[in-house]
Amino acid sequence: MELTKTEEDLMNHLWKMEKAFMKDILEAYPEPKPAPSTVATLLKRMHDKHFVGYTLYGKSREYYPLVKKKDYFSKHVNGLIKSFFNDSATQFASFFTKSTNLTKAELEDLKALIDSEIKKKP
Repeated sequence: MELTKTEEDLMNHLWKMEKAFMKDILEAYPEPKPAPSTVATLLKRMHDKHFVGYTLYGKSREYYPLVKKKDYFSKHVNGLIKSFFNDSATQFASFFTKSTNLTKAELEDLKALIDSEIKKKP
């Protein structure tokens, strides 16, 4: 299951807050804020997709993510690599390093990360 862009936006707020009531979620949005009914609909859909859970306190629901941000985006990136780069991480890395405006320092940081991961491999 995937999230729509608006669901992803809401999920980003929930990942930051970890737990939140509807009023807290609405406060997290910049102006112009979405209508409460829109957020309620998104939360319902996301609950149905098993991305969001809630604890009931009387008539109020405290929402929390059921999926970790890292897991969601890892699956997203892996799907992207499979779909657009013939399941080749090398093609993806080549595209990423050549087609983005990374600074020399950022490229060196990436190289250090890769070197560190290489050292961990048997």
